[in-house]
Amino acid sequence: MVTSEDRSEIVFFDVETTIPTRTGQRYALLEFGGIVVCPRKLVEQHSYSTLVRPSDLSLISTLSVRCNGITRDAVTSAPSFADVADKVFDILHGRIWAGHNIMKFDCPRIREAFAGVNRPAPEPKGIIDTLALLTERFGRRAGNMKMASLATYFGLGQQTHRSLDDVRMNFEVLKYCATVLFLESSLPDILTENSWVSPNAAIRCRTNGSISKGMGSIIDTPSSSIEIGSPMKSVAEAHMESDNPIFPLVSSRHVEVPDLLEINSSRPDPFNLVQFSAEVRESIQLDDMKDEPASDSQDSSASTATGGYISYTDFLEPNKISISSISLSLSPLYRGTQKIQILHNNGELQVFSRCLKVRFGISTRFVDYAGRPRLSFVVDASSELCQLLDAIDNLAQKLIEDTGSMSEWRPVVNRKPGFMNCPTIRLNLPTVVDGNISRWVTEIYQKESSSTQKLMFSRFDVAELDPLISPGTVLDAYYSLDSYDYQQIAGIRLVAKKLIVYSS
Repeated sequence: MVTSEDRSEIVFFDVETTIPTRTGQRYALLEFGGIVVCPRKLVEQHSYSTLVRPSDLSLISTLSVRCNGITRDAVTSAPSFADVADKVFDILHGRIWAGHNIMKFDCPRIREAFAGVNRPAPEPKGIIDTLALLTERFGRRAGNMKMASLATYFGLGQQTHRSLDDVRMNFEVLKYCATVLFLESSLPDILTENSWVSPNAAIRCRTNGSISKGMGSIIDTPSSSIEIGSPMKSVAEAHMESDNPIFPLVSSRHVEVPDLLEINSSRPDPFNLVQFSAEVRESIQLDDMKDEPASDSQDSSASTATGGYISYTDFLEPNKISISSISLSLSPLYRGTQKIQILHNNGELQVFSRCLKVRFGISTRFVDYAGRPRLSFVVDASSELCQLLDAIDNLAQKLIEDTGSMSEWRPVVNRKPGFMNCPTIRLNLPTVVDGNISRWVTEIYQKESSSTQKLMFSRFDVAELDPLISPGTVLDAYYSLDSYDYQQIAGIRLVAKKLIVYSS
């Protein structure tokens, strides 16, 4: 019997799923495909693929069919996941997993599928996400990091969005990228001298016809619109020092690497995939959120709130914020990943909104990876606030799309049809963990007719917040804007730093 310790092969795999069409709807597995590869000879040893019949065929919408071509008729006679779970488990368990964007999409779908049949999910020996790997080592030579773009760049044909075809295309793309990097490392002065410049090297803003250089993606805006990025080094310097994945490895002279990515001067072997995978898994905490995408902002916001004094004079009311003074830029988050910073006059944009009316009270239906509730509530949004948030939302969406993200963008302002349905926004209460206790770090005050008193909570029980922040309650809110991009969903979260609740 082969044990997980004996399995040194790499399994490249891919899943095709339905596309959720409403909030809270789950993905349903439609197809699984995988190939087992010898990591020493790069030879495909065997493969397995199967269509999967979901329990609810109505989940296969027109949008799903447009995405992968899998129709209801195609899976009507296919086995259910319970019928193929043993084979999927056998090909995955104890091996190194590899695939494009698998850490955000395919791995969670596998866990969900096994949970749906009350079976333990397979566990990997290691994970190689080629999206993160190639973003870090190969860069955006193909324009973006989508598999279809990379395949077209190397002349490998069109992506079919079928599991086994996509897996083999992924494997071929990885081999082509590795070959290019290997050749460039052999003659770096010749092959990398006029090689390429990543779209991250410069941002082009049309301001009276000029081009400004900076960090982030290419965005064209009218002369009066929001400015993206800030002046930095020249494109040639950025290319030499950061965009070229080989130069820092082979140069005989010292090179100062800019903060575009968090890279040590002694970078590891670019072909040691297992080592890089370990680094990625070490720095990225996957979050099995049930309905709402996880965001790194919860921890970062919490640390900000507890790490020192917050000057609430820095929070601006919407009518005091000049959209032309807002700038968006990309800052390094993890190796190969970036996060949007939203600035106003070169400082963090923080907003103060008066007299917000609570539409829906404290919600605990969203949870983090440990099952702890993520607290949030919904308030009505004024037209002035909506105008500000919509402008930021549109630019952030374009910026994150230009980074190559394939995630669906969730607008920060929620609008539903109907005469009585005015726009709403969701305010999130960041939490931290003290031992076994999860507590919110948002400062909460209660305003009486003549005084305002800070509320102290002894138990940090959500039940204490329910009567305080209930539908119809009016409050003032101080909050920051925090971007996220997780499990194919991206957007901006509003993180409450301080609330002043009016007594009824």
